[in-house]
Amino acid sequence: MRLPGQRWGATDAEVAMELPCDSQLSGEVVVCDRAVSVSAPAGAVFAWLCQLRVAPYSYDLLDNFGRRSPRERDPLLMDLAVGQRFMGLFDLVGYTPGAQVTLLADGVAVTYAVHPETRTRSRLHARVRFRGPSWLLALPIFGDFLMMRKQLRTLKELAEREALALG
Repeated sequence: MRLPGQRWGATDAEVAMELPCDSQLSGEVVVCDRAVSVSAPAGAVFAWLCQLRVAPYSYDLLDNFGRRSPRERDPLLMDLAVGQRFMGLFDLVGYTPGAQVTLLADGVAVTYAVHPETRTRSRLHARVRFRGPSWLLALPIFGDFLMMRKQLRTLKELAEREALALG
């Protein structure tokens, strides 16, 4: 049985693909796949993923203490190293430059992956693995879905705006 918010926008192929977070967390887990198409090159989308180091890009009032997530990219944030903090909660446990970042917090692992579709279009795919039984995680998963849907849409908007400005 699929929980509300467990899958949003992800294709069957994306749900079936193996991602780095799949090797994180042992025991009973619930896997969530969320994805969005972006009218921007994969490199631009990945650059915005790196901005998650400093802000969540979701509902800032709720998850960023009311501070607005930056709307201009800081290129220095693309200098990644395992162990860096992301969104104040997660540790970077792996990355592939230009393609994916994998994050880990207590009982949660997530991979944000960028897949190029064409030179100017890409897919932003997030897979989240929650440790625990589905009956216990139904409400947290739905809350995470609402926050992540906003996050993915915001990152999409920012990458598209940047790609449009660069022509």
